[in-house]
Amino acid sequence: MSNINKIILIGRLGRDPEVRYLENGASVAKIAVATTESYKDKSGEWQEQTEWHDVVMWRFLAERAEKTLKKGALVYIEGKLKHRKYQKEGEETARRISEVVADTFRLLSKREGFGESSNFPTAADEMAKPSTVVSNQDTTSSSPEAQNTPAPAKKEVVEDPSDDLPF
Repeated sequence: MSNINKIILIGRLGRDPEVRYLENGASVAKIAVATTESYKDKSGEWQEQTEWHDVVMWRFLAERAEKTLKKGALVYIEGKLKHRKYQKEGEETARRISEVVADTFRLLSKREGFGESSNFPTAADEMAKPSTVVSNQDTTSSSPEAQNTPAPAKKEVVEDPSDDLPF
């Protein structure tokens, strides 16, 4: 029997990506994604519940996130759930953090005016048009320009467990 650890999120960025470069040259980006669920409470009133998700992107994906993602953007993310512990200098106990390590993301909102909610298209509008998928495994795009240019060489992604850096 196989085990599966797969997370799919569709939500809005709460801030621009925070990108850092490690000593070995690898880039890492952290974003916060908000997902909102609507439901009726016991009295029949509609309620909204927003959850915030910490998402980490490595290397090529981090560089693409820095170039394409902005606060307020609607984004589709696939990845896996990871838990880790870290201890800051001077603290007695270790902290535990849960985060999504992204394998792929897709920008679902228009590139201009991310911060203005009136510029966001509906989900039906977004699903009807081709969009760019950014992945650590696949760096191709569905746009006509990308089909006429050779695909860049695929980069091997190897997570370094010693790069256990808290943000």
